[in-house]
Amino acid sequence: MTITTQAAVVESGGAPFTLVDVELDQPRADEVLVRMTAAGLCHTDLGVASGGLPFPLPGVLGHEGAGVVERVGSAVTTVVPGDHVLLSFTSCGSCRNCRGGHPAYCATWLPDNLIGGARRDGSATICRSGEALGSHFFGQSSFARHAVADERSVVKVDSRSPLETLAPLGCGVQTGVGAVWNVLKPGPGSTVVVAGAGAVGLSAVMAAALTPAQRIVAVDVLPHRLDLARKLGATHVVDASQEDYAERIAEITGGAGCDGVIETTGNVTVLRQAVDSLAARGTAVIVGAPPFGTEVGLEVNGLLGGKHIVGITLGDSETQTFIPLLAEMVADGRLPVSELITTYDFADIQQAVEDVRTGATIKPVLTFG
Repeated sequence: MTITTQAAVVESGGAPFTLVDVELDQPRADEVLVRMTAAGLCHTDLGVASGGLPFPLPGVLGHEGAGVVERVGSAVTTVVPGDHVLLSFTSCGSCRNCRGGHPAYCATWLPDNLIGGARRDGSATICRSGEALGSHFFGQSSFARHAVADERSVVKVDSRSPLETLAPLGCGVQTGVGAVWNVLKPGPGSTVVVAGAGAVGLSAVMAAALTPAQRIVAVDVLPHRLDLARKLGATHVVDASQEDYAERIAEITGGAGCDGVIETTGNVTVLRQAVDSLAARGTAVIVGAPPFGTEVGLEVNGLLGGKHIVGITLGDSETQTFIPLLAEMVADGRLPVSELITTYDFADIQQAVEDVRTGATIKPVLTFG
């Protein structure tokens, strides 16, 4: 017996999100049925919807879900009906990286989360008029009023915290914070540069402000985002539409270069500038994801001063411990995530998409009345 609900479907690459009735499969033994309260809209959703990433369409996206558990499968032990939960990425739980506390690098991460469009056995969690849709996006497909999610995608949070504020922790916030705390780990007196002051970049700024870093530099082309970066802890800002990136970083660091840079834009020109701006033994953390197959040229001799280039997925976080910590820090006011959020009714999802594309909104969160 299926469950009828409403979902935002993308019919083909470049098509808009449209609300239609769909049928959810019943949750299996290791799955959870969640009534959605809120869902963040992320650039990864837009990349897939544009056709830039090979997820099967028509399909249902969404990977920053938040809601209330309605039903659990027979093998589920971590949540019960009535629990408030966030939805994040899924993982197998048994490969070497999962067992080692790095599920973002799960052996089956790519098909299970980003491009598979189905459960591991090939079955869909969502159909329309009996035809399978691309589903199981990040183990959840949360652009719907209900979602069937993998238990490993589900994280219990305090029911007293507003879910519309916590929803972005599932991807964007944990990515930016994790890039700083789990990978870069700034030391006393260090200089951290954040290239791109979107939701991920501003989350990184917030995280860096809670470290011993001496200088936190935000780089963007939109003045209002740079103003917000200052409010959230940036000590310096660079308007890349008016100033030369490399010259300003050299000026700020006295010619030494930065100790760490987090590249969130997915722009290969910015990536090259980020690597070139590093000091000896500095680290570039690559977060932004351009279309598959994108390459970047680097000056090899410039790397020989001990520079590190590290790619990262989802902040290299272990969701069951990291997301509850972030949720507590949001509740305590130490991570002011609400500064990034604009809420939209689920029916206005396409307006939220347009506002992200123009830069009018940093982090849209869809709410389900």
